[in-house]
Amino acid sequence: MIIKPRTRGFICTTAHPVGCAAQVQSQIDYVKSKPAVQGPKNALVIGASTGYGLAARITAAFGAGANTVGVYRPSSGSEKRTASAGWYNSAAFEEAAEKAGLKSFSVTGDAFSTETKEKTVELIRSELGQVDLVVYSVASARRTDPVTGEVYNSTLKPLGKPYTNKTVNFHTGEISEVTIEPATEEDVRGTVAVMGGDDWQLWIDALEQGGVLAEGAVTISFSYIGSDITQAVYREGSIGKAKDHLEATALKLNDQLSTKNGHAYVVVSKGLVTQSSSAIPVVPLYISALYKVMKEKGIHEGCIEQTYRLFTDRLYTDGETPVDEVGRIRIDDWELREDVQAEVADIWNNITSDNIYDLTDLHGYRREFFQLFGFETDGVDYEADVNPDVKVPHSV
Repeated sequence: MIIKPRTRGFICTTAHPVGCAAQVQSQIDYVKSKPAVQGPKNALVIGASTGYGLAARITAAFGAGANTVGVYRPSSGSEKRTASAGWYNSAAFEEAAEKAGLKSFSVTGDAFSTETKEKTVELIRSELGQVDLVVYSVASARRTDPVTGEVYNSTLKPLGKPYTNKTVNFHTGEISEVTIEPATEEDVRGTVAVMGGDDWQLWIDALEQGGVLAEGAVTISFSYIGSDITQAVYREGSIGKAKDHLEATALKLNDQLSTKNGHAYVVVSKGLVTQSSSAIPVVPLYISALYKVMKEKGIHEGCIEQTYRLFTDRLYTDGETPVDEVGRIRIDDWELREDVQAEVADIWNNITSDNIYDLTDLHGYRREFFQLFGFETDGVDYEADVNPDVKVPHSV
């Protein structure tokens, strides 16, 4: 079939297998062009099919030569329906890893379930023995508690009072004002249950109890702080409460792993175009301004550049891992530079629908959004007939 992008709000409901494969190969090529990483030997990535999870899997495999296990939701295609972008990304990764002589396995299932954890532990035990890096990069709107069966939903709302600011329809470039009502106590409770550290803790417990965590194992999860512009809807909002819980979990896990000389860190990353960030009002407009400034200064990074720097300059150095005053790894340092934020704030104060393409990189934002799903990728013939039914080689 000939596959075209179909959008519904901030979601693209189709994905292109050839375009996704090209995007994965581009990330692999970037890592292979850089000095080797003195990193992990066997890595588990929970939430491995897109974004930072995918970038971490690529960096571990093609930077450090690590064998990898990726956990992600099953979303295969058929002859008449496309799979998810994550499915195509994983298929492309598995094929490239096999050609490179690396072991790679995919566990498809609900990362929140006990069954998926047990299946993953058994796979690691039988195929790799142990893992020395565990990346937790799960972004979800809903979670079912594996013990109680309670279903939690996450929300992206401010706390205490309504929040009003600019936002943009990144498909049309139209700027409007948006007001978001404050989160209820139930909203906050659900968001913490989904996006906090509970499931990360359960994964480390399962791996430890299963005897598949290596001596000196490191585990990381990702967070975001951002600028003053996005604070009310992000770090000071319902999602911020979840990130506070995630960071508290990291400190607890760090103590837990210290008996094996291991470590747990929250990694604070920069603002990027992701499926998650595109859903948050205000954020796409902020990122469009941020991209403009950082690209002009020559310090822009995407997921793969950020992750490679995380591995080489933070996680796997000769000395101790550099952290901030509360134990977090910071790779948002370039985004939060005073000169960067001053220029972004100036753009924000002057931006309108008439000048948005002059003042921001909205074209770049929109292109990256579609590239998440394999579209608008150089070298891909989007008029060609392709088979959307792609298999993941080593899926269990």
